[in-house]
Amino acid sequence: MDSIAGGGGLISLPALLAAGVPAHVALGTNKLQSMCGTTCALLNFHRHAKVLWRIAAIGIPFSLAGSAAGARLALVVPPTVLAKVLVVILPPAAALMFLSKSLLRPVGIHHARGTRFWLPTIAACATVGLYDGFFGPGTGTFLILALVLFSRIPLLNATATAKTFNLASNVAAFVTFLASGAIDFRIGLAMAAANVAGNLIGSHFAVKHGHEFIRRALMAAVAVLFAYLVWKYYL
Repeated sequence: MDSIAGGGGLISLPALLAAGVPAHVALGTNKLQSMCGTTCALLNFHRHAKVLWRIAAIGIPFSLAGSAAGARLALVVPPTVLAKVLVVILPPAAALMFLSKSLLRPVGIHHARGTRFWLPTIAACATVGLYDGFFGPGTGTFLILALVLFSRIPLLNATATAKTFNLASNVAAFVTFLASGAIDFRIGLAMAAANVAGNLIGSHFAVKHGHEFIRRALMAAVAVLFAYLVWKYYL
């Protein structure tokens, strides 16, 4: 799920918490296994030339900066505030993506250059990076939505390129949790092995089946994310 449409943390993090892992250790351990899986998915997408590296190079620093700022913001603002805002924003954003064919007509990867692509990418990486450091669930899904909606990147390339930003954010968080000793390597490495296998399989299916397959997976991920946020912060 995570390699195709994002949102893997909606499954792995609750599983860690249900197993009795303390919350801060669960967050750190989840970043470890997610980082490993995302790396493998990214390498597989790169091998098939689906990553737009010139756009990735622009967005990665802002993803890192946004994540760091989000972690600091979390110290003074309750994450429920942002979560409730996202519950309101998510449905119309998803509707735009899935229903507006003219809006989503991609411009083609060979023309993905210049400020019309860089500025939306910078804004998306900074904003979603802020969200990832501040709160987290569904970061990959939001990145894909942003790249498709605002940068008009083809869905498969957006899925692949989003992995670079997601990995950057994961690495920054992993280093932070590692420094505080909040990682269970015994559980994390076991989960990482399974996550790597899942990401390799998922990215293979994404490359093989293309746009329509990813679109359906993304619809499912958005639905799960919306249901999770409503359940956790409104019910």
